[in-house]
Amino acid sequence: MTADPGSLPVQPSLRRLKRFGIRPNRDLGQNFLVDSNILGVIERAAELAPADVVLEIGGGLGVLSEHLAERVGHVHVVEVDAALEPALRDALDPHPNATLHLADAMDVDLAALDPAPTKVVANLPYGIAASAILRTIEELPGCERWVAMVQREVGERLAAGPGTSAYGIPSVLAQLACEVRVLRPISRTVFVPAPNVDSVLVGLRRRGPAAPPELRELVRAAFAHRRKALAGSLALAREADPGVRDRARAALEAMGRPAGERAERLTPEDFRELAARL
Repeated sequence: MTADPGSLPVQPSLRRLKRFGIRPNRDLGQNFLVDSNILGVIERAAELAPADVVLEIGGGLGVLSEHLAERVGHVHVVEVDAALEPALRDALDPHPNATLHLADAMDVDLAALDPAPTKVVANLPYGIAASAILRTIEELPGCERWVAMVQREVGERLAAGPGTSAYGIPSVLAQLACEVRVLRPISRTVFVPAPNVDSVLVGLRRRGPAAPPELRELVRAAFAHRRKALAGSLALAREADPGVRDRARAALEAMGRPAGERAERLTPEDFRELAARL
């Protein structure tokens, strides 16, 4: 049942919530963007241009989706919740340059998207934010820019430097391919319902290809046991080479590092060099 159009709010998200009788799904971590002022901030940060092909993960009620469709060459909107289709159709049907994909963003065949995305701009669902960013870095080689609203902890982790508590696998894998920056905090009041955590706008700019599989595996194994020395953590990995501990210690020393160095002390480029030496 839809609401009387004359009684609907002006703001697009609030209007669609009421018109289509939508209730946010907490199991999916839905926090809908309702402050349209933030759209200009996102637009400027993403440096949107008419030739851009944008991938939006988590279309929600379509307020960002339609803003993108009015400014870029094409927008792919991925949304897992089929209950939001009427609201998204309301936002996107006026725009022939928009494609709606009702699917789990972690299952979508990114390489098959046509035209191929050159940017990712999204209010990312908190549960998949880091994974979605890393996956698009890896599987969308033509993507050059990311601007996303994410949980503050996720944004800080992606941008963290060596030696900090937030530095880990996402930091290294993202920074091997991109320059990563936390652009600004995002108030909880721009969402309905207001989330229980703080958010930030994070920006990534590609500066090289994604880490190859063997390097990604090395990084994951190195951080698997954070309290142990890196060489020891590698030795504990499944199917580890029996001599990897000694070879890793020797490689670290050749790099001018202590043999007992921990993973959190190495820069992303150190990991690249370590992988080459191993």
